[in-house]
Amino acid sequence: MRVTVVLDDEMLASAQFYTGLMTKSAVIRHALQALIQREAGRRLAELGGSQPDLQNVPRRRPWNDDDSD
Repeated sequence: MRVTVVLDDEMLASAQFYTGLMTKSAVIRHALQALIQREAGRRLAELGGSQPDLQNVPRRRPWNDDDSD
């Protein structure tokens, strides 16, 4: 999608310096991804404790002694 935006030149230069990304598109894409991750995490944190009767869900597969790598 093409879009026209007005960006602060100093802010863009700082973002490029800190991220190492040299194109404006890459910086904006990176910023949007960071915003989405932050807000998704915030929403998930807000759900904490909202279902006290929920059983714990295992986060990893149980260890199986038959599997040897």
